[in-house]
Amino acid sequence: MTEEMIIAGFGGQGVLSMGKILAYSGVMAEQEVSWFPSYGPEMRGGTANVTVIVSDKRISSPVVNEYDTAIILNQQSMDKFEKMVKPGGTLLYDPNGISRHPERSDINIYKIDGTIIAADLGNVKTFNMVVLGAYLKAKPIVSMDSIEKGLEKSLPERHHKLIPLNLQAVEAGYEKLEVVNEV
Repeated sequence: MTEEMIIAGFGGQGVLSMGKILAYSGVMAEQEVSWFPSYGPEMRGGTANVTVIVSDKRISSPVVNEYDTAIILNQQSMDKFEKMVKPGGTLLYDPNGISRHPERSDINIYKIDGTIIAADLGNVKTFNMVVLGAYLKAKPIVSMDSIEKGLEKSLPERHHKLIPLNLQAVEAGYEKLEVVNEV
């Protein structure tokens, strides 16, 4: 099993940390991983993306031109990365801030209202964990136990008290994934 994905959105949406948690979760599941971030000079509001590869085989390069999965969190990323999903691949998106929804019929398309769900949980900072939960429902590449271990590894110890809230957000996203198109 090899999963090559891109997670893309605005800085401040937790794009890079979502990728890091997923990568650490892969390590905790004894998988090979690659985490390759890309972002502009802006801290918040600029575009950011991260390529994550999780595999049971050695990874030869972190550079990917086509993705098994794209997790899209803004319109600029939709415009850039929708066409880079392999036929039969998966696109997951949050419709908040998206003016043109995915149009391909040769890929699996899922959506998650992560912004609304995170607000309902009482902490909008859990947005990325809601999206991660939805992704794991569509593609269960790591277990919830590995996610918990990944959170412990990637969060500073002073933030470990937030792990239960983050796990609750992952579970909420898992439960509320919406299917748009399945091939």
